[in-house]
Amino acid sequence: MYGITESQLRSSRRSSVQGFTILELLTVMGIIAVLVILILPAVGSAREAARRMQCVNNLKQVGIALHQYHDTYASFPSGLQWESSQKSAYGWSVGLLPFLEQPDLYHQVHRDYPLSHDSNEAARKQTLPMLLCPSDITVPQFTLYSDESAFAPGKALIELPTASYFGVFGVSEPDEADLSSHHRGEGTFLESRAVRLAELLNGTSHTVIVGERTMARVPSTWLGVDGRGEDAACRLLGNTFTAPNCRPCDECEFASRHPGGANFLWADGHVSLVSETIDQDVYRKMGCRSDF
Repeated sequence: MYGITESQLRSSRRSSVQGFTILELLTVMGIIAVLVILILPAVGSAREAARRMQCVNNLKQVGIALHQYHDTYASFPSGLQWESSQKSAYGWSVGLLPFLEQPDLYHQVHRDYPLSHDSNEAARKQTLPMLLCPSDITVPQFTLYSDESAFAPGKALIELPTASYFGVFGVSEPDEADLSSHHRGEGTFLESRAVRLAELLNGTSHTVIVGERTMARVPSTWLGVDGRGEDAACRLLGNTFTAPNCRPCDECEFASRHPGGANFLWADGHVSLVSETIDQDVYRKMGCRSDF
């Protein structure tokens, strides 16, 4: 009789099993590769969407704190305020700390002294997550240098905690003039002057008061600045002269790592992404208390 021996049958089974396993492996690897190609961009987009939403929520909390501050003091805080020696200026966010559930930190900031004073050491090390955009690539602290000159590099002045959100100074650049010259802006956060909601003549739903700026543009802070620092006022304030994410543009402009624009808080408390393709005239008016 013609037939298959037991050893031949076992050999045939081994070959079939081995061949199927290799084919299956290659097929699975191919499917995985295709899935990775398809899924990774979607995962990245989902993560960025979540980060952008957290950024929006951060700004909404800032908005709530600002309105609570206004209810208490009948105005928003000054954009920056000099201490008595005129060496340092403290930022608008300092006054918000009790309304951001940071009363202990508020009492660690001693605004009667320069930022470099020993009494402010603890505050200089405090980075606040609610004041950081999660999409940005940040470090907890940065070094503020003095202005460079043609003859000497900038000198390290002070270490400051990083932040992502800045008061709108107007269309003018906050660092156009020496801070001590009391240059006035057109926006809501000015030097040594508190602005009231009633002064926003364009309407609270048409006026941006806080925006975000990526660390890649210029490292900035919530706490304050040494008046000798390079771009000192821009570390606390920003201007709406050129649309978000402009390249190239001034260091005081608003920018983000979100695709297509940057998040802004409006005076009525809502938050939205302002497109980087927005009409320039519209954008400039958004940053002003009234038409200019």
